[in-house]
Amino acid sequence: MVTIVNSAVNSGMDIQKVVIEIDLSGGIPDFRIVGIPDGAVRESKERVRSAIKNSGFDFPIRKIIVNLAPANLRKEGASYDLPIAIGILKATGQILDVRGDFDKHIFLGELGLDGKLRGVKGVLPVALNFSQEGYSFIVPGVNAKEVSLTGIDCPKVGSLKEAVDYFNNNRDIIFEPPDNFNLEKGNLSKEITNYDFSQVKGQAFAKRAIEVAVAGGHNILIKGSPGTGKSMLAKCIPGILPDLEMNEMLEITKIYSIAGELDENNPVIKKPPFRSPHHSSSVPGVIGGGTFPRPGEVSLSHFGVLFLDEISEYQRPVLESLREPLEEKEVTISRISGKVKYPADFILMASMNPCPCGYYGSIRKQCTCTESKIKQYNNKLSGPLLDRIDIIVSSQDVEFEELREEAISEKSSVVKARICKAREIQKKRYFNDKRKINGGMSKEDINIHCVLDSQGELMLKKAYSFLNLSARAYDKILKVARTIADLKGNKYITSDDLGEAIQYRN
Repeated sequence: MVTIVNSAVNSGMDIQKVVIEIDLSGGIPDFRIVGIPDGAVRESKERVRSAIKNSGFDFPIRKIIVNLAPANLRKEGASYDLPIAIGILKATGQILDVRGDFDKHIFLGELGLDGKLRGVKGVLPVALNFSQEGYSFIVPGVNAKEVSLTGIDCPKVGSLKEAVDYFNNNRDIIFEPPDNFNLEKGNLSKEITNYDFSQVKGQAFAKRAIEVAVAGGHNILIKGSPGTGKSMLAKCIPGILPDLEMNEMLEITKIYSIAGELDENNPVIKKPPFRSPHHSSSVPGVIGGGTFPRPGEVSLSHFGVLFLDEISEYQRPVLESLREPLEEKEVTISRISGKVKYPADFILMASMNPCPCGYYGSIRKQCTCTESKIKQYNNKLSGPLLDRIDIIVSSQDVEFEELREEAISEKSSVVKARICKAREIQKKRYFNDKRKINGGMSKEDINIHCVLDSQGELMLKKAYSFLNLSARAYDKILKVARTIADLKGNKYITSDDLGEAIQYRN
């Protein structure tokens, strides 16, 4: 008789049920796992055997065949240890299923040789998917809080023996109660950040550009000499990002669960992510990938900001690979086994020096670079990539008087309040698409919401010719102008709004 145990597999953001079939028969003792298992799954035979014995149960000296169905879907990782061990114990009558609901459970977990359970990745997406179908879950205790986010309680089992006891009713199991994120949305705005716009001296133009970028979800590049405050401006961005909605928190948390980057004590991403990968990062590290594709930095920045400090130092393939997610707001990773998709709706914030020595155009220090070196340095950013950046501005050298000025400049909380008002306007404008903001406007949206008067038409026509703009850059100027108008509370785009937007394409 074949014993059935339910488990699951993550394929990108999609979840599929895995049915684990265990068959015990006579003949020469053997233990085989079939169903396209990877190395970690094949090695589970040794972990399962030792865990069963060291937990005080009998391991059958028989021919054991474990089939992971569907057979055409590759299985990877150690999360099948627990369901395989449970299936063997069920097949040998050591699990009695006193509760009578064994078939309505999903099992995930890695086993140690002593039978202890270790945490695994991707529990939250599985729980969200199958809780709607009435399933309960047996997962490692450290993952129980992820299950509780779905609104159901989850037993906190720490070992194989405790999992068996749960079904045999031999002891009381501690449950993780349902969790509603344990927060009030209003509390998020009170969180203290280490950097504030009021700490940045000067740079009024760059700060305004960042405010516009965040308000409309526009990509931004800041060029300037070393020490002018480019990195500090970027570090101030988390303090002005609008708070996440509950559904956005859940979606980001799913991505971090799949990537294995959740804090087991507080497994909820409550604030918009701010990611800053090192310039030595590879394409799979930034975009996502690997033998079994995992989310990259662009997906871990979903609903937040991806900051590339000194963007010209990144490898050319990494920069060119950003073109698709910047345009499509998602990443598609193709492998022989199939395709997976991850969301990647982020704001790109980049900084760079104007030349290799960093002092081209500086009034403080003489540039030592030749014209050819400057051109070669700036050509590291291709035209197609630059075309996908909405705002390009310079950070200027700060005067001594500005550094010594005692007057406190505008705080991040004030800037954030303006951004939130602009986002509310956009939310009402795109009521059919809850997440859409100005940076994601379609051509149809532009035609409806970016109407110009005759003076604005003439101004844009001159800019289009003088700056040699592409059709994409033309659209981006209108999108930025729409955001500037929203920050001012203007229903229509004025010539001043359009003029400011054109400045950001210099």
